[in-house]
Amino acid sequence: MAKYRKLSRTSSQRKALIRGQVTALIANGKIVTTEAKAKEIRKVAEGLIAAAVREKDNFDEVTVTAKVARKDADGKRVKEVDGKKVTVYDEVEKKIKKDQPSRLHARREMLKVLYTVKTNDGTKKGTKEVDLVAKLFDEIAPKYAGRNGGYTRIVKIGQRKGDGALEVLLELV
Repeated sequence: MAKYRKLSRTSSQRKALIRGQVTALIANGKIVTTEAKAKEIRKVAEGLIAAAVREKDNFDEVTVTAKVARKDADGKRVKEVDGKKVTVYDEVEKKIKKDQPSRLHARREMLKVLYTVKTNDGTKKGTKEVDLVAKLFDEIAPKYAGRNGGYTRIVKIGQRKGDGALEVLLELV
């Protein structure tokens, strides 16, 4: 008995396919794919969510001081002071989350699987990168904290028109 489905692809193609589908699932909450692919994607996605649930509260909150450039009313840096062209900095205290070693390891393992996702609002300047690992820790993990596995659901849709493959909807519960 094999441990995984080959999906009629080489190992690099299969890995890229699974990474892309898992990224889309976490970014969008649901995807439509074939049944065989969905069962493979489910394994990887549930592992990532389980790691996020395990490590969701494993951090320290630390106060740090940082130098931030002073800005004028227009939101631009103040560069001229007393006739000199110098950027002025103010010290600001911030609270940041400092990961424990096990949470940092989980974060890096998630980054191995997930691709970077960019969203846009139609303009070139409106393109933003979405941090899916932060989404896993901050949004998805608290949602599933009281649940022991079974974070995804496969709903059968029907056969695909072109080749008759069974299509399913894979979604986060």
